[in-house]
Amino acid sequence: MCSDVSIDVERVEKVFPVYSKPHHRFFQMLSPASRKQRWFHEFHALKGVSFQVLRGETVGIIGRNGSGKSTLLQIICGTLSASSGSVRTHGRIAALLELGAGFNPDFTGRENVYMNGTLLGLSREEVDARFERIVQFADIGEFIEQPVKSYSSGMFVRLAFAVAIHVEPDILIVDEALSVGDEAFQRKCYARIEKIREEGATIIFVSHAASTILELCNRAILLDRGDMLAIGEPKAVVACYQKLLYAPADRAQALRDGYLAVLHSKEANDGADPAREAEVGPDAGLDAFEPRPVDAAKDEAYFDPGLISQSAIRYESHGAVIDDPHIETLAGQRVNVLVPGNEYIYTYRVDFERAATGVRFGMLIKALTGVELGGAVSSNAHDSLPLVESDRQATVRFRFRAMVAPGMYFMNAGVIGRVGEEELFLDRLVDVIAFRIPPDPGRIATGFVDFSVGVQIEMDLEQARVAR
Repeated sequence: MCSDVSIDVERVEKVFPVYSKPHHRFFQMLSPASRKQRWFHEFHALKGVSFQVLRGETVGIIGRNGSGKSTLLQIICGTLSASSGSVRTHGRIAALLELGAGFNPDFTGRENVYMNGTLLGLSREEVDARFERIVQFADIGEFIEQPVKSYSSGMFVRLAFAVAIHVEPDILIVDEALSVGDEAFQRKCYARIEKIREEGATIIFVSHAASTILELCNRAILLDRGDMLAIGEPKAVVACYQKLLYAPADRAQALRDGYLAVLHSKEANDGADPAREAEVGPDAGLDAFEPRPVDAAKDEAYFDPGLISQSAIRYESHGAVIDDPHIETLAGQRVNVLVPGNEYIYTYRVDFERAATGVRFGMLIKALTGVELGGAVSSNAHDSLPLVESDRQATVRFRFRAMVAPGMYFMNAGVIGRVGEEELFLDRLVDVIAFRIPPDPGRIATGFVDFSVGVQIEMDLEQARVAR
């Protein structure tokens, strides 16, 4: 294997036997070799996956649940064997897979640090040199001398993470382990991984967070149902993943076929550079069957018909019905993939089946996690519409600027009125539509909202010279 290649995965397949009934496993053990397969059917978790990772690269693996991501990482780490194909690695591996899997609950934290460090390839002297840093990172105080069976779940995974992250590996494998602990501890974990990356280690990790893939990775890999569908620049691969994730069922297979066709074609033509094989763009292989009104490559908003909210809820109506909520450009084109920083119109109609008083209209933008980011109402309570007669229709338009981070967002729509002395929702739709902000590797804003912060730095050169 070339000295510049840390990981070489070649045509790896993994097949698991699946038994319809528990006792079929026993029957298989007693059956002659020629009849063993009658008791199970095969599940192909990985199907001929091949790629190389260069020394110092950070590669993210993304895909839907059940796509084979964790299985692939376990095979790379050596905790699971492949059914066929080969994996070659160069250097010490630290794996953040099932944190604490090697811990003995009856041992103290100190004893488990030494035992787990040894399992990860450290000598006792190396663990001695790292012990205080491990304890400080885990931040569990005097509990380090207590049996880990007395730990809370958070303390347990913090200690396990602290041990694994201080192995100083040549290759770091992370499988969604960055969600351990509280927010402060997660930030510390990211900082430590960033330091390992800066020191030249190779990193492979699984994440469902597109922003993490874009921020940390040089390349990304898309897996789906055991197939590698794409490998290449993170922004393009994340776009492929999002298209597949939100594609209608009748078009998802066509998307997969298109990605696979591009991948196999590129492999056949460009086999000379396996570390960069089969790089794809977000629209690779789609032209034949996925027309779009706008070319997203030109940084224009467009409408993705597969981007549909799966969590929509409608409140009980009290004489009004909201209809056709959607987002438009200022020119009136319906869109749901928005260009960050541009202005759009969120609009819907309201049909009043009964007369209503004190009428106001509202909208709300929520993050994928449900956090309410902001919204507006058409007026305050004192300036509401005093009377809307029955059988009338209102068209509501909210103009807003897309100042949020790349990701998925959801919109609410509501109409408020007075019933007797009480103000309540005459109709309300929660998560009624979804929209997406595409990844932007050049983004310098942090957090959900982009406040258009300007940055100016002035260096005192004279003082710098004196300091030297």
